[in-house]
Amino acid sequence: MTEQHGNTTDVDRAWQATVAVEENVRIARDTYRICFACPPIARRILPGQFVMLRVAGTNDPLLGRALAMYDVVPGRDGEPQGLEIVYLVVGKMTALLATLTGGAHLDVWGPLGNGFPPTETQHLVMVAGGIGQTPFRSLAREYLGLHAYGERPRHVPRARKVTFCYGARSAEYLAGVEDFERCGIEVRLSTDDGSTGHHGLVTDLVRPVVEQSPLACRIVCCGPEPMMAATAQIARELELPCQVSLERPMACGLGICFGCVAKIRDAQGDWDYRRTCTEGPVFEAEDVEF
Repeated sequence: MTEQHGNTTDVDRAWQATVAVEENVRIARDTYRICFACPPIARRILPGQFVMLRVAGTNDPLLGRALAMYDVVPGRDGEPQGLEIVYLVVGKMTALLATLTGGAHLDVWGPLGNGFPPTETQHLVMVAGGIGQTPFRSLAREYLGLHAYGERPRHVPRARKVTFCYGARSAEYLAGVEDFERCGIEVRLSTDDGSTGHHGLVTDLVRPVVEQSPLACRIVCCGPEPMMAATAQIARELELPCQVSLERPMACGLGICFGCVAKIRDAQGDWDYRRTCTEGPVFEAEDVEF
């Protein structure tokens, strides 16, 4: 099981192998869900953790891509056997990934990162922009008591309510909305062009959700940094706990290359560079220098 002590991850236990693609389907504009069997990762991975993927048998692109777990796939015995990964085509690696069909092979290593801590909350408010929704389906399922993740399933205090605020450029980019709704999650949408939901920014949805809730709220956030910075500011003004999952380019995912560092404040108010791949990607919003 991934170690959470000291806000770092035990990368020595990351599993690496070549696996076969079982399914790779388009779920929104330029957005795909890929599935593959990898029981050692599926049994250990926690919400907010990620894997590194690269297409097997090629060195172009050479480096892997860090992609968050969307959810685990159970086998016939009900135990986690595979992973679902949702990704947006934004460059050479993900464009190549989108061409793969069943039977193609991937190099995968993980689970990596620290994931979201099991923090007690009555009302979990998840805020996502763009492709930032990917860590939140599993997190919501965990807080609603629908699934227990990890090699030794951790205890997560059950939330009384989960709300998902999700924004994208337009309706055609909103991916997996039905997956969240089927879990009993309250979904609130926004689009930049007004094609669905609120016409404006996803951060416009956050304050009304919190102010109208009679429950104690906690915010988690993932997506473009300006959006996360704005969400962190809202949480600060409302005096609410808030965690953010940072997105940084990663070369190794193991903490070796220091290519994914972020400015993080310490208890004394000073800042230092922290590796997003091992000491993150989840940080307390108040500690991040956006």
